[in-house]
Amino acid sequence: MSDFTLWGFDGSTYVRTVKMLLAEKGATGYRQEPVNVLSGEPRQPEHLARHPFGKVPVLDHDGMRILETSAITRYLNDVLPGPSLVPATPKDRARMDMIVGLVDSYGYGALIAGVAAYHLFPDFVGGRNEAMRASGLENGRKLMDFVMRTRGGSPFIAGELSLADLYLAPILFYVSLTPDRDAIFGAEGLADWWSRVEALPSYRSTQPALG
Repeated sequence: MSDFTLWGFDGSTYVRTVKMLLAEKGATGYRQEPVNVLSGEPRQPEHLARHPFGKVPVLDHDGMRILETSAITRYLNDVLPGPSLVPATPKDRARMDMIVGLVDSYGYGALIAGVAAYHLFPDFVGGRNEAMRASGLENGRKLMDFVMRTRGGSPFIAGELSLADLYLAPILFYVSLTPDRDAIFGAEGLADWWSRVEALPSYRSTQPALG
């Protein structure tokens, strides 16, 4: 694993998604190079040469550079030994892909930029914006209701543990630290899913330092 380099800091939810996957695969010894989003490092020329839009994570492996969490996690799931985080059946893969897409398109903006940032790091999003928070709460709860309906009676979102759970868990970690927790975590079935996620060694071992 020493030939893997992961660019990105632990406070990023998407970096944590990748690190949870690595932990689930039992991968150790990879090199992580911090790129601090809160201090603006992704916008510096050095990182823009890695990612033209200044995002993290970025993965280097075997002479290849891979951008975007969806591509990185799919790649690592394929090349690393250990249990697959991609479901075996077409319907469960569709459930996983659907929730990953919704988190990317709607969940991150609502729950991180709209809710978590309001309470935890308002300066990063230009200050506290009540309209953005209200929209985040509305859309975040809408997403959580849909995720739990999609999960149904499964232990995790798409049957067994999958990339969908690894995408959502780091985002909800930040929401769980805010006074708005109950508005989001009140979605039916979410408490049961969350207790399963919190018990994962990969979740516990990747928790970012706060403060």
